[in-house]
Amino acid sequence: MAPVTRRQFLKTAMLVSASGVWAKHFATASTLSWHERRDLFPEGVASGDPNSNSVLLWTRRAPEGPPQPSHLMLEVAEDQDFHRVVATQSVPISAEADWTCRVLVGGLKPARVYWYRFTDSDGNGSRIGRTRTAPDDHDPRPVRFAFVSCQNANVGAQNAYRRMIYEDDRAPEAEKLGFVLHLGDFIYELVWYPEDRKTYYARQVRDIVRYPNGEKIQDFHIPTTVDDYRAIYKAYLHDPELQDARAHFPFVPMWDNHEYSWLGWQGFQNFGGKNIPAQTRKVAANQAFFEYQPARLIKPSGPSLATFGAPKVVDAPITKFDEHGLGQEPNNLAAIGSLRGHRSLRWGKHLDLIITDERSYRSEDPFARHEADGLDDKDFQLFTAQEVIEILDGGRDFNNGKPPQTIRVGEKEIPNFRKDEPPQSYLGAEQKAWFLEQLRNSKATWKIWGSTTGTLEERVDPQNLPDGLAAKKWPGEGYGIIPIADVSNAFLEKGEIYDFVREHGITGFATVAGDLHSFWAGFSAKSLPPKKFEPVGLAFVTGSISAPGQTPTSWLIVPLGTLHIHSFITHMGVRIPRPLELGASPVYRPLAVE
Repeated sequence: MAPVTRRQFLKTAMLVSASGVWAKHFATASTLSWHERRDLFPEGVASGDPNSNSVLLWTRRAPEGPPQPSHLMLEVAEDQDFHRVVATQSVPISAEADWTCRVLVGGLKPARVYWYRFTDSDGNGSRIGRTRTAPDDHDPRPVRFAFVSCQNANVGAQNAYRRMIYEDDRAPEAEKLGFVLHLGDFIYELVWYPEDRKTYYARQVRDIVRYPNGEKIQDFHIPTTVDDYRAIYKAYLHDPELQDARAHFPFVPMWDNHEYSWLGWQGFQNFGGKNIPAQTRKVAANQAFFEYQPARLIKPSGPSLATFGAPKVVDAPITKFDEHGLGQEPNNLAAIGSLRGHRSLRWGKHLDLIITDERSYRSEDPFARHEADGLDDKDFQLFTAQEVIEILDGGRDFNNGKPPQTIRVGEKEIPNFRKDEPPQSYLGAEQKAWFLEQLRNSKATWKIWGSTTGTLEERVDPQNLPDGLAAKKWPGEGYGIIPIADVSNAFLEKGEIYDFVREHGITGFATVAGDLHSFWAGFSAKSLPPKKFEPVGLAFVTGSISAPGQTPTSWLIVPLGTLHIHSFITHMGVRIPRPLELGASPVYRPLAVE
């Protein structure tokens, strides 16, 4: 990265809507009176999205009655005792931003550890946080980072973070983690109260939050306002393991579905099998993410460095879609455009991390539509024939623009309701063009796609089952696929990306993903044998931090004695059947590239 001037830095701070602080050339001892009061900063501190000369810092000073402070003093130092302070700045806080602050500190040295803290006018201070900057673009040192996803404090413990901190504290400097990539489901907006449900997949339900507004659906509660979304973030950040991890490592966070809504897409929520316009809730979810996650996010709502500036939207019907499946209703476009999350991060010579948003621009999930119910098979509840998945995914572009009029599996046949509709998309046209351009222009050794959903198909081979093991013969033409709503089943879009990688000679391509609550490793390939198999890279999926894992939940929901065997092999790689566990959470393993 070329040297950044102070003027350029302040423009960057404006772009990501953070207060800007420029470090001094010479360090001096702190002159502030600081005494730690964690009770006044109950959500702790955090840092995020570091580059080689700057990093975002975050805290929240809880209100305790009038008069409320309007500013905090931030200090950044080269040592934990703050004898070598390189930046001191007054930063604003206000009720409009729920008393949070986002500060971009620039003028820092590459590949350096820094400590930071916040202090109010009475000397009450936050805990001390630790962060680090990225190496410069030509630095050849190896990159080490952890990638995580899916933490559900309502039903699990976050103690994987404790192990992460423990190992990092004892690692040699060259083996310490540079950052933690969080691939979404930082919160689970769907919450059970213990009086409504005692257990979930044999886990005790914990009483972590009560939404000030909220809506109850069946036996769970969901947020409906920005105050509700703020409440769930605060509840999660009161977890000591999570709070300590954010104080110890810089995070690079991206949302998945639960930061907004479980089955949400664009400005829709989906409950009871119905798409429900919820543009106001999408904006509320984006606002809370912006306020509680230190990330280089872009909002179009104005130049305010301290507040989100939510656009005015209403929950209006969304009935018109463009050729990529993007709803054109103005409130929908305003809601999903209120915050841009996709972005890239450079870490030394070896890594370009390219992070995508796979919920805001995605088209409707064709596998969840009621028109497909006629193909349901009680004897094969988890699987759908691969040819059906490919037809529904491809829409009018299936079979080179010659989709079938009907879809048949065994003796069941339904009209092809997708034959005149566009192919499924997770990225949307604009983001996909940006993503491919990032891949093509990268000069790093490794171009790693930070995908919030899995890219490896959950493919099984029931056609090879011995006679008599299942209630009947598998009706599909070949393999079966578990139709999870993720990139793996967007065959045309995924194939377009992998073709681009191959055709442009892009090397060092890999994907890291979350969402599946289980550990996977395999190859990035457009198709699998017996079709032409041309891997263009590697693919990994991480298990969950604390959300129930795939194998134990399948034991609880799938009847014993049926076809649905609980250990199966994917045809993209090897699924780790028993990840190492520490209590309720899988032990993380960092990824190193060089």
